Amino acid sequence: MLKSRMKTLFLAASVTLLAASLISFPQQSFDASIRGLNMWWEIVFPSLLPFFIVSEMLIGFGVVRFIGVLLEPLMRPLFKVPGVGGFVWAMGMASGFPAGAKLTARMRQEGQLSKIEAERLVSFTNSSNPLFIFGAVSVGFFYNVQLGVILALAHYLGNISVGLVMRFYGRNEENATKEKGRNLTIRDAFAALHRTRIKDNRPIGKLLGDAVMSSIQTLLMIGGFIILFSVINKLLFHLHITAFLAEFLEMLLVMLGMTESLSLPFISGLFEITLGSQMTSQIQEATLMHQAVITSFILAFSGFSVQAQVASILAQTDIRFKPFFFARILHGIFAAFYAFILWKPVYERYFEDGQPSNALPVMEYLTSEGSRLADAHNMLTTAGPLITIASLLVYVWLLGNRLLKEK
Repeated sequence: MLKSRMKTLFLAASVTLLAASLISFPQQSFDASIRGLNMWWEIVFPSLLPFFIVSEMLIGFGVVRFIGVLLEPLMRPLFKVPGVGGFVWAMGMASGFPAGAKLTARMRQEGQLSKIEAERLVSFTNSSNPLFIFGAVSVGFFYNVQLGVILALAHYLGNISVGLVMRFYGRNEENATKEKGRNLTIRDAFAALHRTRIKDNRPIGKLLGDAVMSSIQTLLMIGGFIILFSVINKLLFHLHITAFLAEFLEMLLVMLGMTESLSLPFISGLFEITLGSQMTSQIQEATLMHQAVITSFILAFSGFSVQAQVASILAQTDIRFKPFFFARILHGIFAAFYAFILWKPVYERYFEDGQPSNALPVMEYLTSEGSRLADAHNMLTTAGPLITIASLLVYVWLLGNRLLKEK
């Protein structure tokens, strides 16, 4: 009872402080809102919308079930999740936060995942997409496309490591019955695809409309969280709370051989990854390796802004948030560690003084691929607002038609 009252008091005090801060710093709050809005309608909305719509269509037509049957022999032994987890994992890496959570929740609602399997899956299928790592962070903030190779390797190796650790999660809660192993064939996969399509007997037009409506509703929620946490992050800075928290971190950074100047960007990155990564890139006293380590942690932890988006999505199911939060801390540690150990054998050897004559072809490919991703990010920033406006108009038209039909 006391714990519940304390929680109520804390929440009420936090919201009151936020309201008072908005009144005290109106211009700063407005600027932060505009920054969050620009990020959403230029980058987040146009980059995530196609993935969300296509994912919903693939689920409805049974393609995900087909992929799940084929990937079962891989995903089950490695991560102790069904084969559909492979689809969620791939889409999560390609489209970025919080696609992994949305698709996991969808799979849980479809009954293709148990509660424990869903909690395992969501822990390692949420990640930054390559477009953001190379385009926004490496080129936009550090002006160094080669750095994206280290950040991407550390990020995705960290994801795999989290998945391997979380396979042991929930063994005591999991049903003790074991499935009989058998060799699954392409015929089994096609049979599963057909059964799923027949079960979901919506016409193509209805399925597409539902996919657009669901995707845009999710993205509107994501936009609200991005704007809210952009404002919160700015207010915490002006209230000197960020600096206060950074003081406790300075000692740890010094013990690790890093400059204490990285503490403020690190704390900011815990709330919002874009601002934290940008501030880290501007610390002149830090070495590039230390900046890469801190940025890797920030990208993997994903910030309270993204975590709030995931919590809102998971709240629609019985999937618990605590395992996801624990996995984000674990991912941050893994990613920072991989960035540190890969720095000398990868970055210093192949990129620091220009491309040596004995450079591996894969490194040349990754660097050129990073350049293309950076160009794609810049193009998306230009065309993004038009895509967002057009999509919102389609959403309003679909919503209007549905409301008229219901009447």
